[in-house]
Amino acid sequence: MSDIVLWEELGGGVILLTLNRPETRNPISELDMIEGLLANLTRLDGDPAARVAILTGAGKGFSSGGNIHAMKPGGHLNAGHPARTRGNYRRGIQRLPEAFAQVEVPIIAAVNGAAVGAGLDLACMCDIRIAGESASFAESFVKLGLISGDGGAWLLQRTVGFAKAVEMTLTGDSLSAADALACGLVSRVVPDAELIPTARVLAEKIAANPPHAVRMNKRLLWEARRHDLAVVLEAAASMQALAHATADHAEAVEAFLEKRPPVFKGD
Repeated sequence: MSDIVLWEELGGGVILLTLNRPETRNPISELDMIEGLLANLTRLDGDPAARVAILTGAGKGFSSGGNIHAMKPGGHLNAGHPARTRGNYRRGIQRLPEAFAQVEVPIIAAVNGAAVGAGLDLACMCDIRIAGESASFAESFVKLGLISGDGGAWLLQRTVGFAKAVEMTLTGDSLSAADALACGLVSRVVPDAELIPTARVLAEKIAANPPHAVRMNKRLLWEARRHDLAVVLEAAASMQALAHATADHAEAVEAFLEKRPPVFKGD
């Protein structure tokens, strides 16, 4: 496994994933970072012991988004030919939002420092976002004469609502952590030194629940973002049939009736 994305097991099924290119504030547009993220997402989803993941950035920033140098003609994003550039996006950074959407393990973005452009979109690919007090956020593509090539137009409005997404996208202005909390981009803001410990406490609360139920609840929420009520109800009925058949559901019912703490084993 590449050391460009670090994998650390914190115990209790909680995994810490760290973007590890601090000297350039962890851009995600380069192929080695994309492949590193994809490999870790595959590992995460396929590991029955993994209950929750925390995603953060090494150093002083969460992610600077795209590498500016790669945007010049001949870079791995801008190939200098429109058809080849389109292919670079499709085979490169656009694989990330699809991969995040398919992972059933919940992912918490612990945003330290700046989350800019594709870095902000990366945070929106996660299921929950919390921020350190020094964090900042910008959908800044318009400042470079670009659009969000990695799915931000879909992700951001589903996170902060249409009007706020339009404002952020068309101005490119930066939001403080407090601004992000006010518009619902993050669910809480904590002192920088408490960011990972706070994310870990939240992760442990999620990890304490039956793992099959957690994964199916996440899947159902993502499906509800994309489909109408009838489709979601059908999916819910199917998933509920599976949930009723798990040993952890039976344990939860017995523990409730016996007034004792449940012991979940992922069965």
